[in-house]
Amino acid sequence: MGENGWHWTDAWIFVSLVIASGAGRHRRSASTRRPEGVRLADVLSTADHLNQSIPERHEVEAAVRRLAGAGLVSVSDGWFRITPDGERLWRTRPSAGVATTVDTVQGVLSRRHTPGTADWSLAEDDHAAAVQEHLVRSIPAPRRSPEGHSGRG
Repeated sequence: MGENGWHWTDAWIFVSLVIASGAGRHRRSASTRRPEGVRLADVLSTADHLNQSIPERHEVEAAVRRLAGAGLVSVSDGWFRITPDGERLWRTRPSAGVATTVDTVQGVLSRRHTPGTADWSLAEDDHAAAVQEHLVRSIPAPRRSPEGHSGRG
């Protein structure tokens, strides 16, 4: 697709954000102090799970600019959110298996929306910290032996 069309990475970041946020299932009430949305580390973790790679800083930045400019996502104080238009796109997309969801969403984006150009940037330090958080979380915890058993004969 041309430079002005949607890229696969745009759909990858969008799907990762939707899945990380629970596709709107875990909305918080207006009276809570905790912001609605997910942090960058959650988006990166989901993206890594979907594609076995962590998106580069420039990929996240470009995708969020295009998605936010199209009114599908928003970012505020480090919290990434799906907008009502983004939720509508997600809920009305054709069903697909997880393996083809990103491709399906890219097609839906291409048919229904024009990429935007929101003024948003991702600092290298913020991306590096989110990658580090994801990597630390993904290290399996050491197995413990049952209480009172050292595991030695």
